[in-house]
Amino acid sequence: MGNVSRGALALALAAGLAAGLGVTASAQAAPAVAAAPGDDIAARLKAIKGMTVEEKPSTLPGHRWFWLKYRQPVDHRRPGGRWFEQRIMLQHKAADRPMVRYTSGYNTPETMFRTEPTALVDGNQISIEYRYFTPSRPEPADWTKDTIWQAATDEHRIIQALKKIYDARWISTGASKGGMSVVYHKRFYPRDVDGSVVYVAPNDVDNREDSAYDRFFATVGTDAQCRAHVKSLARELLKRRPAMLERFAADAAANGWTFDILRTPDRAFENSVMDYEWGFWQYALQSDCATLPKLDASDDDLYKSLDSIAGISFYTDQGLAPYVPYYYQAGTQLGWPTPQFTHLRPLLRYESTYQPRTYVPRDIPMRFDHSKAMRDIDHWVRTRGDKLMFLYGANDPWGSEPFRLGKGTRDSAVYTAPGMNHSGRLIATLPEAERAKAIADLLRWAGVQAQTKALTTPTVPSDAVDPLVLQGRPRL
Repeated sequence: MGNVSRGALALALAAGLAAGLGVTASAQAAPAVAAAPGDDIAARLKAIKGMTVEEKPSTLPGHRWFWLKYRQPVDHRRPGGRWFEQRIMLQHKAADRPMVRYTSGYNTPETMFRTEPTALVDGNQISIEYRYFTPSRPEPADWTKDTIWQAATDEHRIIQALKKIYDARWISTGASKGGMSVVYHKRFYPRDVDGSVVYVAPNDVDNREDSAYDRFFATVGTDAQCRAHVKSLARELLKRRPAMLERFAADAAANGWTFDILRTPDRAFENSVMDYEWGFWQYALQSDCATLPKLDASDDDLYKSLDSIAGISFYTDQGLAPYVPYYYQAGTQLGWPTPQFTHLRPLLRYESTYQPRTYVPRDIPMRFDHSKAMRDIDHWVRTRGDKLMFLYGANDPWGSEPFRLGKGTRDSAVYTAPGMNHSGRLIATLPEAERAKAIADLLRWAGVQAQTKALTTPTVPSDAVDPLVLQGRPRL
């Protein structure tokens, strides 16, 4: 890494991208909100069967912060069997305010933050950790229960339990895999929430047809030179494989990284290069092309670019292990993108490893259902979906296969933010008329009277944690 501090880089990345995603938080601890005598929210939460409650110091003014654990069956079809505790973060403002249910689709962040919908409706917020992401995982894990229906039923039980306290309107939101999870929950339990705001969620209906990704990378943005330069940099990284592997090995030795899942550092390095172009467009803006190194840059500068865009440590055992539940679902139900790396051939050695099976330990069996689950979800959205708001960034590769509305979809919309990437704060970046319509629909769903003030970008402290930064790294 040369003179770059890995900790400083991570902090800067989290802070910078958080600002772009509209997560709001406070750096200063705030006093707890006083509760009416005999109606303390902590006591009401503790009265829910199967719920354990721990209150933490609040860092959002006017809120109380609770870390909850809720007892869930491993298999909802056999509720009397094994169980595990699922983690939930609750930001309590007032029981009569709307509730925004957020999920990243991965771990839940251990920090207070407000999603864009939460800020707009000025409501409470729960952040639900997705099943099988530690610590919300049964041990030993029965991986056959890591399915979209089981996870949706987790969320259904939590919502039903908390509605005994929060009986105002409910809004569901999430970005990326969290956005996908919002749709799946709505499909199986359409009456749980009053509206769903879905950010940057791919819809891989046919896993065997992925030409949309190739069309995206051939046309993304408005600067052909930028597109070409990103591709050329990825190719240059492969040309300098020995120098890159030398630096990777030094980082691995210094940090104790291992490679049992991907087997060798060479495979890990090549997978990171296959993600370089994707990672640039997912996390950066076209204007960031100006900050990329030139093709004749030093080996150190090229390696730093690979690390900052693809995140070289992610392709180690230590980076991949927390995301095994995601790759298991991708390889059994969700599907995955398979772009054609024509610009990298014949320099690739392991192109066939660009798939979820590669990222899941071999002792965990996997079998893909040929998109049966995704066809069901897509059909439901187009024929019976309602109160669904889909938001995409025009320059985000994950939007290559978006959700689409059909004749049977009601009170719903799809918005694309010009020039934006894989962001969880897209309402604020929409053209004025679309932004006004999106906000009006959200407030109507939430039962909140429209405000006259314009939507502004929230101030994000440097120590705020952005869910998409920490949870959005997987790109398969």
